Amino acid sequence: MGERRSIAALPAMLPIFPLPGVLLLPRGRLPLRIFEPRYLAMTRDALAGERLIGMVQPSDPAALDTNPPVYPVGCAGRITSFTETEEGLFLITLTGISRFRIREELPLLEGYRRVAPEWHEFARDLDSEEEPSFDREHLMGGLRAYFQQQQISADWDAIASVPSNRLVTSIAMMCPFEPSEKQALLEASGPNERARLLTAIVDMAVFNRSNDSASARH
Repeated sequence: MGERRSIAALPAMLPIFPLPGVLLLPRGRLPLRIFEPRYLAMTRDALAGERLIGMVQPSDPAALDTNPPVYPVGCAGRITSFTETEEGLFLITLTGISRFRIREELPLLEGYRRVAPEWHEFARDLDSEEEPSFDREHLMGGLRAYFQQQQISADWDAIASVPSNRLVTSIAMMCPFEPSEKQALLEASGPNERARLLTAIVDMAVFNRSNDSASARH
């Protein structure tokens, strides 16, 4: 009953913010700087209402349309902190609540896009955090190589102490993976599949970069 009440409490209309290569996952935290007029209007309306914004990715990252086609699955985040600057911009943090599937797109409101979301497919996103079962040591080894290749600095002692679910969520969101890879991580059926997929993406990135470096030397 509790799960149904939680699903029922989610809104029938959701503003969406399309950004290529930007991933929000349930319980992840995403800082955003809002400056475009239509998204300033979206943020003001969200703050006055449910405080929910749906993060989605354009399905063609190279599309130049003002309102490009988007992937059908996104993740709704609640505005859990915000600051309005002297210049009238918003600095907000979204905390991921649940994924959703777009049932239909609604008319624009003040220039920003809105959808009718379907939530039931992702009801498990509202459950308590589930720890995935995967080879964490393997992933950590791949991450060390990946971070070195990408010149990303990291506090490895801190990373080692992070619970597995939070580790997978944070790495999936912050690493500069391809938009299609980010979308695959978003749409993974659950924590176990997401952890295995993340490991495979990291391994492939390290392998490809190593091969490219070896080819360049010959």
